[in-house]
Amino acid sequence: MHSMAKYEFPKDFVWGASTAAQQIEGAVNQDGRGESVWDVFARRPGAIHEGLNADIACDHYNRYAGDVALMKEIGLKGYRFSVSWPRIMPSGVGPVNKAGLDFYDRLVDSLLEAGIEPYLTLYHWDMPYALAPKGGWMNPDSPKWFADYASVVAGHLGDRVRWWMTFNEQAPFLVGGYLDGWHAPGFKAGWREFLLACKNVMLAHGDAVRAVRASAPKPPKVGMAPVAMLGIPASESVQDIEAARSFTFDLSKRDNWHPALYIEPVLTGKLAPNFAEIFGSDAPSFTDAELKAMSPPLDFLGLNFYNAPYARAGENGPEEVPKEPGWPPAGQYWKITPDGLYWCVRMYHERYALPVVITENGLSCQDWVALDGRVHDAPRIDATARYLIALHRAVEEGFPVLGYFHWSLMDNFEWAEGYKQRFGLIHVDFRTLERTIKDSGYWYADIVRKSALES
Repeated sequence: MHSMAKYEFPKDFVWGASTAAQQIEGAVNQDGRGESVWDVFARRPGAIHEGLNADIACDHYNRYAGDVALMKEIGLKGYRFSVSWPRIMPSGVGPVNKAGLDFYDRLVDSLLEAGIEPYLTLYHWDMPYALAPKGGWMNPDSPKWFADYASVVAGHLGDRVRWWMTFNEQAPFLVGGYLDGWHAPGFKAGWREFLLACKNVMLAHGDAVRAVRASAPKPPKVGMAPVAMLGIPASESVQDIEAARSFTFDLSKRDNWHPALYIEPVLTGKLAPNFAEIFGSDAPSFTDAELKAMSPPLDFLGLNFYNAPYARAGENGPEEVPKEPGWPPAGQYWKITPDGLYWCVRMYHERYALPVVITENGLSCQDWVALDGRVHDAPRIDATARYLIALHRAVEEGFPVLGYFHWSLMDNFEWAEGYKQRFGLIHVDFRTLERTIKDSGYWYADIVRKSALES
């Protein structure tokens, strides 16, 4: 007989869900919005699964009121969304599009009326296309472009929005957009230019943190939401934990997803000790003033975690543990590794001493509306329960975890994967745009109501 266990979270724990502007808003030509790099990239033959685009996506721009009503039905305490830079500044710089700001006014006001705290991300991969021919993030002016945009948004919404994130997942948009070309803007620029783009994004982060603090009418909480790359200890032996920590944070080879390129300098003001040695002549120079500029103190650290490899102590230092065949995959073939959610909280908090918000966690499943009109996504419920049990361990051990945001609120445009992957708590029929709360959405509503999980 399987006995039920109860995992209780603090009463003030923020249960939420996340989205991104490019993935849900649609309305790409409405009310003065400029083109984004993703709008243009999607026209490239073969760039997006089945040749699709985000021109309509979930049409959230026109349907936000109904979507907020669904959030309220689920009982969300927080909603993490991103602002579309080309909707605010169609050319990336210069004139501000008032209609774009008006949309986010309406969204934020409707969230607050529904008792839902807004968590705003300034950049979730949709740079205005007008900046791409100028080199995008490779341009030394890009930190100023971004800071100017951040000032406008914070000045306008900062009287109501308390929680701010500069960047979402720097690694995919920089690796995919500037080195490997599988994400917008689709540059294959080489290591030197890619590392320069990484440096400019770190400088842009620092400039935007200061811009938000200077422009927001009320004191903001500012952080960022990087990919929580790590090695999960293969066992809880001291040796394996240390090996996993080293695997996570010590730059030992030319690795384009490493925290040393996106997280370490902005949280510590220091480069990895062997940064120049590993990247050689491709490494950009960093002055002390630049390192200081990119690392203003933050109020919290967002962590986006889905899965990670296991690491152990080997004869020649830390080594990755090969995954045996048959490891359970999610719909997008990522392996399901729930204990990584505990370890990413623990390792990142121990290293950087910031309160943590899980800003994304979830999985893609093969969901459809059944004959009974419901969406039966039992695998999502089971997998999410496992991740939340791991997160509960971190909370129980006293790590300051402020909230958990499920990815995603609704099925959406999943970048180069098009509409192939469904991550939502809410099913979207992309032909009719009809929304259906999935079984997982009702299950999550129960967790939100009790701030507890029973399994």
